[in-house]
Formats: sequence, C-alpha cells, structure tokens
Amino acid sequence: MANVNDRVCIIGGGPAGISAAMYLQKKGYTDYVIYEKLNKVGGKSYSPKIEVNGQERTYETGAIMGAITYHAVHEVEEFAGVTHADGPDMRRMYRDKTGKEIFPFDITKDPSIKKTRDLLKLKSQMKKLVKIMNTKYAGYDCYGHIGVAQGRYNGLSKETDRPLQRMQGVNPNLKDLALPFDEFCKLNGVEEVMKIWIGPYTSFGYGFFDEIPAAYVMKYLDTTTAIEFINMRLWTWKEGTQSIYEKANKKLDHPAVLNTEVVKVERPAEGQEGKIKVTIRNAEGESVEEFDKLIVTTPLDWFANYADAREEEKELFAKIIHEKYVDFIATFEEDAGPTISGYIFDNMDFHRLGHAMVYYHRWEDLDDNCPCTVYALRNHMGSDDVPYNYTINTMVKDMKRCGFPVKERLYEQETYYCPHVSPTDYADGWYDKLDAMQGKQGTYYAGEIYSFGDMEDTCAASKDIVERFF
Repeated sequence: MANVNDRVCIIGGGPAGISAAMYLQKKGYTDYVIYEKLNKVGGKSYSPKIEVNGQERTYETGAIMGAITYHAVHEVEEFAGVTHADGPDMRRMYRDKTGKEIFPFDITKDPSIKKTRDLLKLKSQMKKLVKIMNTKYAGYDCYGHIGVAQGRYNGLSKETDRPLQRMQGVNPNLKDLALPFDEFCKLNGVEEVMKIWIGPYTSFGYGFFDEIPAAYVMKYLDTTTAIEFINMRLWTWKEGTQSIYEKANKKLDHPAVLNTEVVKVERPAEGQEGKIKVTIRNAEGESVEEFDKLIVTTPLDWFANYADAREEEKELFAKIIHEKYVDFIATFEEDAGPTISGYIFDNMDFHRLGHAMVYYHRWEDLDDNCPCTVYALRNHMGSDDVPYNYTINTMVKDMKRCGFPVKERLYEQETYYCPHVSPTDYADGWYDKLDAMQGKQGTYYAGEIYSFGDMEDTCAASKDIVERFF
C-alpha cells in the first residue's frame, strides 16, 4: 500500500533517480534519499565545460538532444526551470568510410536513375511504415515493454496529443516487436527505412539491427520522433543536458547525496515486514541507514554484487546485455576541424567495430576550431569485442581520413550503455517477469533497462513506477 510517510532509498543520481525523486516529491513524499557514488548528478547526461579561445562552453559526452515527444524530460525541465529554447542548432552531413562527403538523401547531388529510384522506394516504404505502426501495431507507441511479448500494451503514451496518459489494450501483432529490427523490417516489406533509422540509432550507441529487438528501436524512434530527427527539429540545451538534472536536483527537498556509494543492501525475507538496511560508503567511512522502500535506477546486472539478490533476480538480471560505447572530445589542428556534425554511414556496420560512426560539432560560431565529440561501438552480439585502445586509435585515424587531424583528446570514456535483452529473451517475456517482481521485498526496478537507455524513456519509467506503486 502507498504511504507518503515511507522512507525511500533511491540508488543512482542519473535522470532516472532525479526524476524518481521529483515524482515522489510531487506525490507528497517527504522522506527520500538519493545516493550517487560520483561527485555529480546526471549520469550519462554529462556536459563538461571546456575553454576555447577564452570562452568556456559546455560539450556533450552522452545525451545530446530531445524532441517534441520528450514529454517526461519536459516535466523535469519545468520543475527545474530549464529551457531548451536557447540551445545550439543541430546540423549534419554524411561521409563514407574513406572520409568523402556523400549525399544519400539529396537527389540534386550526384543524381542518377538508380539514386532516384532508391529514394522513391525509401519514401514509399517510409509512408508504409507510418501507416502500419498506427494500424497493424497500434499501441506500440507507449513507454516500456509490459505485455508486448504476449501481444498487449500497458504504459504511458508517447503521443503528442495525450502525453504520459496511461494506455493499455490487446494487439497480438505486437509480438512481432520481439524480432530483430532487420527481420521486423523484412517481415513488413520496409527494409529501406533502416537507412534512415540507423543514423539516430546505431551511431548513438544503441546497437546493430541484426541483434536488437524491434521494440527498442520503434519505441525510442517512434515514427513521430523519427520524423523530427529527419527534419532536425530537435531540442538542445545551451548549458548541456546535464544542467536539466543539476537544476532539478537543486529544486528537490532532499538533493542527491554525492560521493556516496551503496555497498550493501539487506532486505527482509520475502513476505515478511521489516526495514531495508542500506550500507553506504563515503569519505567518512561506512554507515547503515534503514528504509521502507528501495528504487534501483543503476544497472540491474550489478545489483547482485552488493545486494542480497534472490535467485530469480540473479537469473533474470544475468540476461541483460549492454553496449560498449566509446567517445572522446577532441581538439584539432588549427583551422582544420569539422564545421558541422557528420555521420559516417559505412562504419555503422558490425564488421567495422571500433570505427568512428558519428562526430558532433556543437558550436557553429566556433567554426573549424570547435572541439568535437567522436563516437564508436566496440561490441556486437556474436562477435569478439575489439580492444579499447584499438578503438581509440581507429577513431583518430578515421577523423584524419575525413580531413580532421586530432590535436588532443581532452576527455575520453567508455560507458555502460543501452542495457537490453536479446530477441529470444524479449519474446520469452523478460519484461513481464521483471514487472512481476516489482515491490517484492520493498524493491522497485527503474532506470534504463526498464524502458530504454535514453534520458526521456528513463524519466518516463520513473514516472510510471511512482504512479503505479507509490
């Protein structure tokens, strides 16, 4: 039973943890604590400040943009007093693996009969996809995956005319969403649309279309969101995506406790009442706090490393897969950097693991002296991971091949990215098994795996959890 007097522990101060606290507070909860082991909030929405030519500006290392379908992020924005109206414009161009500029979607550049036919085919299949998603797969455009494997839907709506309203129903066709996305497209005769979806999906670190269930792709890039991406009608934040969560955190009655790691969780036996004991570690040492409920927003496949995980938790969470996404912020030789963001389509193929897939040029006025963030994937299900150092060196070579010799890497990282499950486990009802465990031993599971690994879906997942169980 919901009780606003319960003391709630939230593990993780990323978008999921900050938004969970916000929604709890809005619902009347006054006794919650967020533990964040890092010295910052925002998780992968990290926007470091870098000084260039005497100007200090934010750059992005994780989340970059939003769209009109980012309803949950907008709720956090409003709570935080943040706007996306002042962010830099998004601009892009395309290159092949040799570094040459290409024009895959512009019939006026490098025209040919084949290119004209291909683009007409793409346009036709795009229209077809929009239609079948709204008819054959009605109900797909809600957050989360509850019931999809059984041909049902139950979640908050992503639709722009009824945002974040609960929608539920039955549609057996939704079972198709468990298929890998390339098979889903082939089943529906829309293989060409992968040429559009691959840019904002694979290059953003969410995996390859032969290994990712279509549900992840189409729920993240529902047709409305995808069209906004195509037309570059996108949100950005002048102070960076991290500023959303930093400022929301400051508006909380109980801001996140930083530099504090949860190292142990002991819960009462299933079916028994009692307090949840959480051992935390910080600069002052270790201490134990007691709570009534626990919300886990950090990776669930790490949960058994510090908590008294049940066998069903261990078994389910062991099936989680994550992407190994590498990025660095680089400066370039003087007057020799990119002047616009670029997609390298040839490299969005698992046979070219470790190659740069996209680079992000954030500040147009800095022209070719703007530091850029460069991104690559180094893993693919069924393939050997390419080494980290190989990936970094290959990314540098790719940028040089494009005509942009790297001068210095100011920041680099590999992130735990896009937790998901395989098509087989998805079809086997992994998400329904997770949902059936919500609330056991006072524990609730949120974060990226619950819906999808972008900031919008993680915030919406927190809203869903708080609405349903608190």
